[in-house]
Amino acid sequence: MPTPTQRVLTWFGVDDTWERPRPPVGRQDVVLAAGVEAVSLLALELVRSAGGFEHTDAPVWTQWLAVSSGALLLLGRRRWPLVVALLAATHMFVAGVTMPQVMGQVSLQIVYFVALLSGVAYARDRRAMVLVVGTIVLFMFAWITWQFAVGSAAQDMIDDQAPSERVGVLPPIPAAVAMTLVVNALYFGGAIVGGGVSWRAARQRARLQEQASTIATQAGRLREQAVVDERLRIARDLHDVVAHGVSAMGVQAGAARRVLDRDPDAARTALARVEEASRDAVTQMRRLLGTLREGAGEGADDPQDARTTEAGVGDLPDLVTEAGHHGLRVRLEVVEAQDGAADRLPRGVGLAIYRTVQEALTNVRRHSTADTASVVVRVDEAAAYAEVEVVDDGRPRHGTSGSGLGQLGIRERAATHGGQVDIGPRVTGGYRVRVRYPLGARP
Repeated sequence: MPTPTQRVLTWFGVDDTWERPRPPVGRQDVVLAAGVEAVSLLALELVRSAGGFEHTDAPVWTQWLAVSSGALLLLGRRRWPLVVALLAATHMFVAGVTMPQVMGQVSLQIVYFVALLSGVAYARDRRAMVLVVGTIVLFMFAWITWQFAVGSAAQDMIDDQAPSERVGVLPPIPAAVAMTLVVNALYFGGAIVGGGVSWRAARQRARLQEQASTIATQAGRLREQAVVDERLRIARDLHDVVAHGVSAMGVQAGAARRVLDRDPDAARTALARVEEASRDAVTQMRRLLGTLREGAGEGADDPQDARTTEAGVGDLPDLVTEAGHHGLRVRLEVVEAQDGAADRLPRGVGLAIYRTVQEALTNVRRHSTADTASVVVRVDEAAAYAEVEVVDDGRPRHGTSGSGLGQLGIRERAATHGGQVDIGPRVTGGYRVRVRYPLGARP
């Protein structure tokens, strides 16, 4: 168990490796020193006009010099904190011995207080700070003790010559010196504790900034990793889609070769299908390359990500049923401007719609209070678009805010097909994920 001394040293950061930055002398230091000097000189002359220096024999210029030099110490209080603290203690002692009434001015007392506080607050070497500040305090209290001893002797001499009745517990002179001792204990203690609090607050701010920087860096890495993972999944999906198209081209080409002499019309139909499949495969590959051009990396397979590259709009009922097993009621609606339009969607677009609904419903279950949601798929071949919209009626669930990586995956997949994404809360409440994919557009 640490001793009280060890606790105090730990509180002052003696063994702490963090060093508080020491800024150079700047504009605010100059303004502070100039302001303190102006106020100090004004207060000095006001006290003089009120007759407060009638027992001071020092010339006026030395009084001005004492006040001005004290204010100038504040210029380097942050840059050279321990040096300024030592100079302030020396200034206090010299002025107190030669001009005690000048040294006792409030303006100079503030200067000494700020200098000592800054020495504790800005010292980078905490062990040197303890040594310097401890020496200053011991010296000052030794001085006060000496004054107390001299005051007691003087009081004894006065009592021997002219005995006087005591009003309080102590005689007047020792009582005055004792009061000075108490005031100085509060004075120096306040400066030291205040400096320690300032140093600890600065250290805490530095740690918070470091943690925030670390969190931001980690979040950036997670986003990059999410992009890479999603691109790898897109690559796997589109690889299967394109491979299926190429296989279909081979089948159609073989059929065309067999019926070329017997049925030219059937051969032309098969060759047209080969042409269409080849164009679709090239389009899919170009889109894939455009999406993956900026990123590549090692990605780990998600164990929950089944190889559902054959999935499409027709598989959404099973996905909705699965969401119902997790307590979420989902209404599915497929709106076709032309009969069978959803079944004629390109395989890549159909898979993208399936993945979008899958991710959106997962986010609803994890991060929303909603218990119902609706999924609407709209396909219009004449307008050349397919749109999917997932809407819920809940609010964000407290303590489950996501990282946004799922939405990032939706955007990446939409970008693969040149889609437009609209994700965010609704004015009437709830949340909406809407993606529109163009049909037949160039990548």
